[in-house]
Amino acid sequence: MALQEIVEQTVSGLGYDLVEIERSAGGLLRITIDLPWNPDAVLPEGAPEQFVTVEDCETVTRQLQFALEVDGVDYRRLEVSSPGIDRPLRHEQDFIRFAGEVIDLTLKQPIGAAADGSAINANRKKFRGTLERTAEGGWQIVWSDEPPVKPGQRVSKKRVPAPLQSMGFTLDELREVRLAPIVSFKGRGARNAKAQEQSED
Repeated sequence: MALQEIVEQTVSGLGYDLVEIERSAGGLLRITIDLPWNPDAVLPEGAPEQFVTVEDCETVTRQLQFALEVDGVDYRRLEVSSPGIDRPLRHEQDFIRFAGEVIDLTLKQPIGAAADGSAINANRKKFRGTLERTAEGGWQIVWSDEPPVKPGQRVSKKRVPAPLQSMGFTLDELREVRLAPIVSFKGRGARNAKAQEQSED
């Protein structure tokens, strides 16, 4: 049985989602797991968002060690962890779950001819912007090339902000997409509030 299949079966069998499998130098096998996402679930007022715990990682580690040994998978060290703030987005469900979030997106090929008539460099492959659903049901990234304001920097009221730009894409065109590692000191409750607002619209 292939490594991907063994890991997917073991992780899903324990009630978790497989986010990523990485093999590193020195025989390290790194598995990233997450709690299953239920789009219809609304957390009670004031309830904390649920995250993968150390105990969850230990449970998956023990079961994976057994499964990998049975199938004779060669590795030296196994590391099971939760996704960080730069969580990868791989499947359609991930894009639905994190619509409205800021992402870092890398295309397999430069934008090329799609840049004709726009301000986007034809050789550009990397973008940071907001993930949005298009009216047609596809996906797009929306961004501004406005330079970030440094702490304490004064911004002139006369300065014209850079225009918003957007680019549609298909999942097949993507090399990698991750949540942008932006730290918010407002806490994750802000995301729940936003999700609740969207569900009420």
